Amino acid sequence: MGFGKNNVLHGNHFRKDWQRRVKTWFDQPGRKSRRRQARATKATTLGARPLKTLRPAVRCPTVRYNTKIREGRGFTLRELKAAGVGKKEAKGLGISVDHRRRGGDESAEQVNIERIKGYRARLIVFPRKAGKPKAGDSSAEDLTAETTRAAIPLPTVYTREAPRAITEEEKEFEAYRTLRVARAAKRNAGQAKKRAEKKAAEEAALKK
Repeated sequence: MGFGKNNVLHGNHFRKDWQRRVKTWFDQPGRKSRRRQARATKATTLGARPLKTLRPAVRCPTVRYNTKIREGRGFTLRELKAAGVGKKEAKGLGISVDHRRRGGDESAEQVNIERIKGYRARLIVFPRKAGKPKAGDSSAEDLTAETTRAAIPLPTVYTREAPRAITEEEKEFEAYRTLRVARAAKRNAGQAKKRAEKKAAEEAALKK
């Protein structure tokens, strides 16, 4: 293969000892296993503390995934206030806080408020000094009660409908046409309103 114009000749080196310089990652599965074991060991040494912090229930973004519920970064300050928990107190109780997040609609906000209240009701706060409990600490009966460290599960979004036969009305329904008509009606709403007002004005003039 020739070289056109006055270009620099290629100086390719194909005999370098590349095996010495290549990096491998064959210990990835072993490291993953070690990290998992370390997390389990750390969880057992934490005593009666919950296994993980409480996080809000949020919807995934985009139209494709917004029917799914997942754990968010942290609760909004408004949700904490509605649940009766302070920002600094929340961090001490294992409740995640995200001051940047903006809450969604009222129903989604209410779900998270109930989530905090349910967690707070289940939580047992041990006093720093035995025999000298402070405000907010659990009672002696709660301290001796049976405890669980399992996390509060996410709420169910909706109940699945049981299989059934398709009705004749559903077979005849034209979803695409209905959407197009509704979209056109919304787009032409202003012109339709003008025409209706003009017609009403003409009828009123004829009556005079």
